[in-house]
Amino acid sequence: MSDPASKPFLIQKNDEGKYRLTVRDTHYNSRGYPIVNSSLQDEVFETQAAAKAFARDNFRAVAGQYATK
Repeated sequence: MSDPASKPFLIQKNDEGKYRLTVRDTHYNSRGYPIVNSSLQDEVFETQAAAKAFARDNFRAVAGQYATK
């Protein structure tokens, strides 16, 4: 089950104007409480589209799974 408030791929712009990708994995405990593990990727991207392409190629991301906030 996927929580729509927590999309698995977060793309953020850093202070230098470059983009970073964070991969989030959400699991639920026995009481239904979400547990989110986040992993910031080492790669730095020039554009948001490049970050999305990386997520598609390496993590099988599809449209609608990206968040920017």
